[in-house]
Amino acid sequence: MGTDGPTFHLVVNPSAGHGRAAKLLPRVRERLEAVPGAEVVVHSSTSYAHAEELCRTSAARARRGREGRGRDALVVMGGDGMAHLGLNACADARAEGLDVPLGVVPAGTDNDFCRGVGLATESFSAVEAIVAGHTRRIDLSEVTGQLRDGAEHRFVGSVVSTGYDARVNLATNTFPHPIGPLGSLAYGAIALAELARFAPLDYRLWIDGQTREISSVLVAVANAGHFGGGMKVLPDARVDDGLLDVVLVGSLTRRDVLRLLPKLYRGSHVHEDVVEVIRAREVRIDGASVARDGSRGTMFAMADGELLGDVPITITCRPGLLDVFASVGSVPSR
Repeated sequence: MGTDGPTFHLVVNPSAGHGRAAKLLPRVRERLEAVPGAEVVVHSSTSYAHAEELCRTSAARARRGREGRGRDALVVMGGDGMAHLGLNACADARAEGLDVPLGVVPAGTDNDFCRGVGLATESFSAVEAIVAGHTRRIDLSEVTGQLRDGAEHRFVGSVVSTGYDARVNLATNTFPHPIGPLGSLAYGAIALAELARFAPLDYRLWIDGQTREISSVLVAVANAGHFGGGMKVLPDARVDDGLLDVVLVGSLTRRDVLRLLPKLYRGSHVHEDVVEVIRAREVRIDGASVARDGSRGTMFAMADGELLGDVPITITCRPGLLDVFASVGSVPSR
């Protein structure tokens, strides 16, 4: 180790991938330490809140690059939750004048952020991209509103969802048994169970200032287009075009949802007549859930696999806000 090279602040969720991250950590650290003059500082998290604190303090400590020494970087190791925390820490650091690149070492059950952005989904391929030092500048979505835990804004790398998809996501997060290595298959099974008690939601949308009122089973707003362990909800979404991709799915019967669900894994649902895809710079979402007996309730939003809070929310594209370590010529998986 030395002080002439960059410092990699490596924040690890050791329980990610059912303990896989903890097993990989020594080799990951050793490979990062091979960067000339580099120092690797490992921070192991004990909870989601602790990981968030570690990411933010690590990004705040990063030093700017200078001639002969690369920029310090934040590297997160885990699943989509860790990627979400890392990109928020780096984006907030940029607002304070610190340009901190993010490295993501996928070691969780789902790695939708990596798929959607075009980063390596294999742990050591991701480490090699960090060692090589090439970065790519990408957009993020910024969500504002009265969010969970009193937050007023969050940055999102992948998808903000508010309908049937959000309910499945939340049910997956709160499932009382480990999902295990089944990944998207488990997600699909939970989706079928949620379908039995789901009804379309009533939406009030403002899409670049244009008002829409619709009944829909799914409204998703994407920076990168993957969620749910590999579902390609917006397969043509780009993370460097300065635009959000928005999908609106009409008021479907349960039979129609069953028919459409497998197509989400291929991205072919976007060709259905009941599906509309729009590109926009800003989207505001409000509305209410509707129970089978007609009673109305709250609508909530999920993003990057995490609960954001209740609507109304506003989602704005923030172009070029984040530098991520990526292989040269990397593109999202299709």
